[in-house]
Amino acid sequence: MYITITPQKTGSNYLQSASDFVAYLEKENEGLEEAAQETFFNQEADAIAAEKVIQEIDTNTAKLKKTEARFYSLTINPSQREQAILQNPSTDLKAYTRELMKEYAKSFHREIDGRPVNAKDLKYFAKIEHSRTYKGTDKAVRENQSYIAKVAKLENDIRKIERGELAGSVKATQREIERTRKAAPHQQNGRMVETGMPKAGAQTHVHVIMSRKDQSNRYSLSPGSKYKASEVEFNGKKVKRGFDRDRFFQKAEQQFDKQFGYKRHYVEQYQARKTLLKNPDAYVKKLWQMAPSQRKLGFQILREAGIKTSVPTVPVNQAQLAAKVLKQIKKGVSRAIRSGSIEI
Repeated sequence: MYITITPQKTGSNYLQSASDFVAYLEKENEGLEEAAQETFFNQEADAIAAEKVIQEIDTNTAKLKKTEARFYSLTINPSQREQAILQNPSTDLKAYTRELMKEYAKSFHREIDGRPVNAKDLKYFAKIEHSRTYKGTDKAVRENQSYIAKVAKLENDIRKIERGELAGSVKATQREIERTRKAAPHQQNGRMVETGMPKAGAQTHVHVIMSRKDQSNRYSLSPGSKYKASEVEFNGKKVKRGFDRDRFFQKAEQQFDKQFGYKRHYVEQYQARKTLLKNPDAYVKKLWQMAPSQRKLGFQILREAGIKTSVPTVPVNQAQLAAKVLKQIKKGVSRAIRSGSIEI
């Protein structure tokens, strides 16, 4: 499971309307029969029209400055292993999202009208999508980049040959393009992986649009980095404030496991990923102490997350092998985080 929370902006400027983002989320419905389309939903209702989402978000911005985010985007991305346990991805993830938003509300250290924030205070709209495409930051695209660039150059050469600006054979150049595509290290269903290509396998995920303001349009509820959980002294007492992301990520994981009976491996745990960053030696030691079958499964999960490493055999020098595997894991996790494969 990886979850991201980001303010919606174009470059350095915050979006002043949710219309473009909503239009982006509607793209999967294009060409589908109405019965097959996924609609927006929130804590109370289903089948919410896109126009209503835009209107509700855009008018819920009282006293916000142009330099402040109007709304945030939360994405809920179950792993392939997690999706395999779902009976009905759309129905199950809709139910999970509603439970998750309860935990999101509880992660705010502030009160509304003298009581803690709850899910009914949130103005949000969620939408389920079933496909994902490769991004330029994905490992497969990055490692295919030289081949992608060569194909682009050869295609440009064909256009020049057809205009008489370059000597050569169109057919020969087309054959070279095919050879280059087939030589790329990352293929999917016989095609070179490149930016914009749909990813294979189960890719169901959830997008949530969250208004910065609560339902009453009076209180600001920001999960932004400037508002992380902290303590301040107020009237001589230490008081918590902000949004506790650490709590939220842990509760998101726990809720999924409880709701669907998922048996989470150590390497899939949010706490384990934090351990890897803060105390990598303890992380590797934990892997080494597992039963062989669990250790093998752990390395398999890491590979599925894009981390190049292998199950260690009986080492000649265990300390040296541990250091080698640790280096592989740290390098792989760093890449996975950058490509959006893992949320820390």
